[in-house]
Amino acid sequence: MDLSSINPALLLASLLVAATPILLAAIGELVVERSGVLNLGVEGMMITGAICGFAVAVETGSPLLGFILAALGGAVLALLFALLTQFALANQVASGLALTLFGLGLSSLMGQGYVGIKPPPTPKLDIPVLSDLPFIGRVVFSHDLMVYFGLALVAAVWATLKYTRAGLVLRAVGENHDAAHALGYKVVRVRLMAILFGGACAGLGGAYISLVRVPQWTEGMTAGAGWIALALVVFASWKAGRVLLGAWLFGGVTVLQLNLQAAGVAIPVEYLSMSPYLITIVVLVIMSADKSRAPASLGRVFHASS
Repeated sequence: MDLSSINPALLLASLLVAATPILLAAIGELVVERSGVLNLGVEGMMITGAICGFAVAVETGSPLLGFILAALGGAVLALLFALLTQFALANQVASGLALTLFGLGLSSLMGQGYVGIKPPPTPKLDIPVLSDLPFIGRVVFSHDLMVYFGLALVAAVWATLKYTRAGLVLRAVGENHDAAHALGYKVVRVRLMAILFGGACAGLGGAYISLVRVPQWTEGMTAGAGWIALALVVFASWKAGRVLLGAWLFGGVTVLQLNLQAAGVAIPVEYLSMSPYLITIVVLVIMSADKSRAPASLGRVFHASS
């Protein structure tokens, strides 16, 4: 066992990378749930975004175009969920689970010709002077654009929900859709936009896994990341800041257990592999002890005639 082989700067830098796909998917789902909709199809949208982004990046040589099409792919799958739940008034839980199964099957079909292929590298931002700073430069200023985009998105969602009229309307729809409808707000339109946003974010998270985190395509490569994102939203009490902390926690423990394995720590590999999920859940349960409740209309069907 040689713990000195673990580089703290590299560990923290890897934490940000590992947290990004979970963060992107979770912040999108937070917006969806704050509008009063429960979409359990995050895993399906992530894996669809992963193959869409990977295929487009490989065929065009442009990772940026891959991310854009990944967001579109996730949004298209989310649109299917929206049609089922907001217009056909289908059960949200059943529709979300069906969406996950559909996404897993569709991605497996689409990805058959891409196994074993390497995507074009996603360039990292080279920030003059800052990137050369000791320790801080390696940890903070040595990442690709999507890492910073994820952080900016969290800040934007937090500010929008807290300080803008659009955020107020979204929260009103999530808390009491009948009252919001009586006040003249377009409940279905608000929820449709939230669902599409959540799908696009999930697609971006999936593409980050296939283009950056693990730059290759393998069937089912999201490996439960969508379910972790769903749990993150609930245990973070539907607060953007806590989602960020939860994603960092999961990413940090994931990277740490890989480093501990490489250092030869005498702990069975199976225990190390399960530790990111177990520790994240335990800590987030403790974080949610303030008894913050879910949006009152979460999962409830809205009838426009009511």
